[in-house]
Amino acid sequence: MRVLTRIDIDRLQEGLRTKRFGRSIIFQKEVSSTNDVAKELAAYGAGEGTVVVAERQTAGRGRLGREWFSPSGGLWFSIVLLPRLRVPEAVPLVFVAGLAVTKTLRELYGLSVETLWPNDVLVGDRKICGILTEMNSTGEVVNFIVLGIGINANINVKKVLPEQLRDVATSLGEELGQKIRIEELLRALLEKLEIEYDLFLEEGASELLSEWKQYAAFLGHNVEISSGEEKFVGIAQDVENDGVLVLKLGNGSFRRFLVGDISLRVK
Repeated sequence: MRVLTRIDIDRLQEGLRTKRFGRSIIFQKEVSSTNDVAKELAAYGAGEGTVVVAERQTAGRGRLGREWFSPSGGLWFSIVLLPRLRVPEAVPLVFVAGLAVTKTLRELYGLSVETLWPNDVLVGDRKICGILTEMNSTGEVVNFIVLGIGINANINVKKVLPEQLRDVATSLGEELGQKIRIEELLRALLEKLEIEYDLFLEEGASELLSEWKQYAAFLGHNVEISSGEEKFVGIAQDVENDGVLVLKLGNGSFRRFLVGDISLRVK
């Protein structure tokens, strides 16, 4: 599969139906991490909706400090957000991104896409997208948030990803049997992100989580949660408005897990 990586920024912006998201786009062939570049720009006053997109990342990362492999052919980008929120209120922004990605991939490509708590998007039981939110705050007040999204687009998972990831990851190209236009995907995703983000700011987390859970196939099923050295197995009962996952243990008791604390996999 020949990789499509080039993005025509001018053409993308001409057809972009957003008010803020993607009106300023920085495209670089290679960066250590688009999140790091976006955080630096935000610290110097970049406007809301500023996007950093790269052909490849050399030091991409996921949640809990895990390495995120970002070869040419994927869509790796970060966006600057300036919500007027307190820190606890901003936690559900990871679900805004997950919902936007899920709906975009379903609408554009007709794929059966699912959300996985808190920050992954799956096709079948294999990861196609990861999300990383990083926050800068003063006390309880959010200064800015950088939302990083990585989508395996036109990459050959078996060839370019490490062996330990080849059975748990997939790509759009492999699922569809053809290359996709990264430019088209980014445009559609920015439009959906702005819609979902604005709805979240207007209506709060309840409506957002209610819709996100419609795509969360893991709910109601047995999952295993790793928290530090401990492991817990139980039924994923619910995700509450503050982003907390509720697990029903085998003895009938309930345990709540905070975003950022744990690693989850469906049993």
